[in-house]
Amino acid sequence: MIHQRARIVAVVVGGALALLAASRLQAQGDPKDTEVWTPVPTVVTPGVGSAAPSDAIVLFDGKDLSQWERSPDGSAPRWTIDKSGVVTGGGGAGDIRTKRGFGDCQLHVEWRTPAKVEGEGQGRGNSGVYLMGRYEVQVLDSYNNPTYSNGQAASIYKQGIPLVNASRPPGEWQSYDIFFRAPHFNADGSVKTPAYVTVVHNGVLVQDHFEIKGGTVYIGQPRYEKHGDREPVLLQDHGNPVAYRNIWIREL
Repeated sequence: MIHQRARIVAVVVGGALALLAASRLQAQGDPKDTEVWTPVPTVVTPGVGSAAPSDAIVLFDGKDLSQWERSPDGSAPRWTIDKSGVVTGGGGAGDIRTKRGFGDCQLHVEWRTPAKVEGEGQGRGNSGVYLMGRYEVQVLDSYNNPTYSNGQAASIYKQGIPLVNASRPPGEWQSYDIFFRAPHFNADGSVKTPAYVTVVHNGVLVQDHFEIKGGTVYIGQPRYEKHGDREPVLLQDHGNPVAYRNIWIREL
């Protein structure tokens, strides 16, 4: 009899607690009030590994440089493509830039410095990825190669020191995944909002929403100069034979 009474009390108490919980939930409102159904995100098929997703623009797939031109004259690129689908600059071939311009973007670039180590510091595997043709993410053999910190691989050249050195040994392929927000200017040329960049080097975060201070310069302080909303991506010829492959971009 005592056990039966205990069960009855438990049922009553349990029911009371359930009613209390339901009343509290009702007081908070309908869960559907916080459900957002539109807009529906566009379906994008991811690539396998580092391959381009379905909404990307492939800038270099190993076949040709039809998306590129020589900078600054717009002539045909002089970089060489080998049988494995790798393009190599350097040796006075000149910079190359995309024929079309880009603003906010996600950019994937794979690059490789020479396996044979020659030179040191800035003279070892030097190249660069320039967003909007102005803002450089440094390419350099920074594996056991001391140089100034704001000039090593994955630095925003002469501006942002990478959070860590994620460099692989010379001769091995490396990757940059760059997330870029372009600057915006007022009518008088002053900066309305600066550029920001996030860089992932070989899968490691090395630049975390870094505020770019202006165009890349070798001497002096960076500063902004008003430019278009969409400008080319540029790959630098710094004299060293640096190779590239699998380059694609997503407009954001």
